[in-house]
Amino acid sequence: MSISVMAQAGSSPAGVLKIGLLGSGIGGSRTPRMHLAAADAAGLAYEYHLVDSTERVLPEDPAEILALLEAEGFDGLNVTYPYKRAVLPLMDELSPAARNVGAVNTVVLRDGRRSGHNTDHWGFGESLRQGLPGAPLDRVLLLGAGGAGGAVAHALLDAGVGKLLVRDVNVTVAAELVALLVAHYGPGRAELATDVASAAGSALGLVNASPVGMEKLPGLPLPAELIRPDHWVADIVYFPLETELLATARALGCAVLPGAGMALYQAVRAFRLFAGQEPDVDRMREAFESFT
Repeated sequence: MSISVMAQAGSSPAGVLKIGLLGSGIGGSRTPRMHLAAADAAGLAYEYHLVDSTERVLPEDPAEILALLEAEGFDGLNVTYPYKRAVLPLMDELSPAARNVGAVNTVVLRDGRRSGHNTDHWGFGESLRQGLPGAPLDRVLLLGAGGAGGAVAHALLDAGVGKLLVRDVNVTVAAELVALLVAHYGPGRAELATDVASAAGSALGLVNASPVGMEKLPGLPLPAELIRPDHWVADIVYFPLETELLATARALGCAVLPGAGMALYQAVRAFRLFAGQEPDVDRMREAFESFT
C-alpha cells in the first residue's frame, strides 16, 4: 500500500481516500502523521495533503477554495486557522458540535455534499475525561475565547462544569462567547471574567485555550502567583508539549493536562468521520509522540 503526505494537492488513484489539511503555516502539523498511521494500521489506501496558504496560492474567497478542492477530488478536509469559522456557512449540514461552537475543523465531502464537524470539542472532552478523571468541576477559569476556546468551553460545560469563567485579552470576544454559552446552557453557567486574579482565586481548574505558551509566543496566560497547588491546570498548546504554564503548575504540585490529548483525540474523531471506522488509537499516539 502507498500512503503519503504532500505539500500540494494533485490527482489520486481511484479507490484512494484523499484527505487534506487546510490552513496557513501548517508545515509542522502532527495531524498528517497520525492519520497516515491509522490508515496504515487499517490497511486503507489513504493520502494526506497539506493545503497551506503560505505555500500555495489559493483564492481569497473560502467558497472558491472549497470548490477548488472538491474539483481536485478531496474526500475530506481538516480545517485550521484562519478558516474554521469562514467555512461554517458553506456547509450543507452541520454536526451539533459545529453548530454550537460556531466553527468547523473537519469537513466530510461525500456525494456532492459538505458535512461540517468540530472534533476539537470531543477531543478536549475525551482528553479531560481520560487525563484528569475526578477533577473538581464546580468553577473553572478558561483563558482564551477564540475558535479553540469556544470548542473547549462547550466541552467543559458538557463535562459538567458548574460555572465557567471566561477571560480573553479581547473582552468583546469573551463577552460574545459567554452570551452564546448562556443561551445554550442556561443562566449562571458562564460568566465574563474581567478580574483574572479574582477569577483564578475562586476557580478550581485553569484551562489555557489561548496561543500563549506556544514556541512563537512564549510565556504564561496569567500571572504565576495566581496558580495554587490545589488547582488542576490544562493547556491545549502542544508545541512545546511542556509549556511554561504546565511546568509552573507541576512545580507547585498541581494536577496537569497537556495539550497532546486534545490533539490526539480530535484526530481520532476526524479519522473516524473520514474513514467510517475506528482507528488504532495507540498507533496514532505513537505517531504523535514520534515528533518528540
